[in-house]
Amino acid sequence: MELPGFAVAVWMYVCLSASVGGYPNGKVREACTSMVPCHGSSPQLSPEHTITVNGTEFKPGDSIEVHLSGPDFEGFFIQARDAEHLDSPAVGSFLLADRRRSQLLTCGRTKNSAVSHTSKSKKKEIKVYWIAPGDAPKHVQFLATVVKKYRIFWVKIPGPIVSQTDVLSPTPPLHATSEAMSTSYPVSYISKPFSASGCGSMKFCIRNPSNCDPGSASCFFLSFQQEESSVFIEMSGPSEGYLAFALSHDQWMGGDDAYLCVNEDHRIHVSTAHLKERSYPLLDLENALEDVSWRLADGVLQCSFRRRIRLPAYKGRFNLDTSYYIFLADGEASEGGLIHKHRRQPLVTDGLYNVTGLPQDIGGSRSPRLIKAHGALMFVAWITTVSIGVIVARFFKPVWSHSFLFGKELWFQVHRMLMLTTVMLTSISFVLPFVYRGGWSQQAGFHPYLGCAVMALAIFQPLMAGFRPSRHAPRRQLFNWFHWSTGTTARILAVVTMFLGMDLPALDLPDPWDTYTMIGFVAWHVGTDVLLEIHSYCLVRKVEVIEDDRVQILQSLTSAEAEGCLFKQIVLTIYVCGNIVFLVAFLIAINQV
Repeated sequence: MELPGFAVAVWMYVCLSASVGGYPNGKVREACTSMVPCHGSSPQLSPEHTITVNGTEFKPGDSIEVHLSGPDFEGFFIQARDAEHLDSPAVGSFLLADRRRSQLLTCGRTKNSAVSHTSKSKKKEIKVYWIAPGDAPKHVQFLATVVKKYRIFWVKIPGPIVSQTDVLSPTPPLHATSEAMSTSYPVSYISKPFSASGCGSMKFCIRNPSNCDPGSASCFFLSFQQEESSVFIEMSGPSEGYLAFALSHDQWMGGDDAYLCVNEDHRIHVSTAHLKERSYPLLDLENALEDVSWRLADGVLQCSFRRRIRLPAYKGRFNLDTSYYIFLADGEASEGGLIHKHRRQPLVTDGLYNVTGLPQDIGGSRSPRLIKAHGALMFVAWITTVSIGVIVARFFKPVWSHSFLFGKELWFQVHRMLMLTTVMLTSISFVLPFVYRGGWSQQAGFHPYLGCAVMALAIFQPLMAGFRPSRHAPRRQLFNWFHWSTGTTARILAVVTMFLGMDLPALDLPDPWDTYTMIGFVAWHVGTDVLLEIHSYCLVRKVEVIEDDRVQILQSLTSAEAEGCLFKQIVLTIYVCGNIVFLVAFLIAINQV
């Protein structure tokens, strides 16, 4: 059976941490069992190096000369194992022919049972001597892992099989060679795209967008079909890097059972992994999958495989007859198959599902509900209520100065109601991300910092208004200036914060639609503001200027504003309708992610 294409990433970082960017000194005892380096890529399939010996028979205590040779290589790891049980511990011990280029390692309880390099200097051949133990098995095979450079290496290159004297050579030949070469899944090529036929009736399906065709270039598709004691799994989506899904007990990454299909140089490798919090997947060295197939065409990556419902022998694999949240993610993979963080928020099912239970055809969301509510409430507050409240206070004070509501001027009551609504919505929305994240987010850049500043200013405004001096008090002008400057600063920061927030993966709004919408709103608000300013200026120009008579000037201004009442009311009506259009468009978009 073959190791996952990504299994490589676990060993070379931990085990060969010095052999060519991992352990250059060759002290790789952690690799004694798997012989797999952790370089973040998959092993090559066709070896360029060969192992030769000076004899094919031995008796206990005999010495056999072993040669490893081929094109230039940097690192190596040699062992001898029972040819009939290649997963068994190393057999016998080695002696060195050149201590400058090779060193002895102890694997398990057998001293000097492996040989590795001392540095990553270029080599063409290595010679060592193997000493047969007294309890040697009947047939012994030499295996070697060779690292040409960091991302080019071969694992368990099969060498000759040597047998004890008077023991017949195995006939037919042992299957050890094929097992030793089995370092990636045996795969086949999928001839045509997957089909959604049977979704909801014969198999459990997840599709995004809902009811999309898995053969299209924009459809993410995951299906599970039970077949007696196993489940056949299909996964596809528009990605030339990798696709992955995970089974989780909650809607957070961490402690999850993951499966990855990764494009490495136009060849797909399938691997299992364990997700630990928000870190790089811990890739498994054991193969728990069967019947692996793949296809990469027209930018759509597809892979399928079969997995048993219960795998008690494989640590970290969840039973498939239990309910889980299901994640579906995609992203980029660099040279050698090293995967990067998913480029967008993973799709997450809305509830717990049992993939071997009643077949269903469901969708999912790429944005958590709390984050959706956070974005929606902030948009209502800072795009709708606060902007209308500012327009009313700035341009409708003289128009509605003679209309009263609950003992106060109408413009003031409308302004205060809208601003208090803004503070209330902002306060509720402010709490939601902390509830969802369980604390401060380290992944959101400047957005949360600016959000805290906006929240502080939003609370400061009504507190300051509570101490507003009377209309003719000497400090009234100072209050007006502080009130205007604080409100304007809050609005500017709120718009900047929303621009930054719309690009965060957690909200996953369609880009660049979200940015254009915000630019459109800002232009809409500024245009309305400028139009009303020009209108007010034109009215003032019509006022007869009476020298040194400020009371009459103010009366003239009031009269001029009153003359434009109809125009301003029309503009305000259009402005409110326009804001509602922006709000509805945003809510529709946020509801679709």
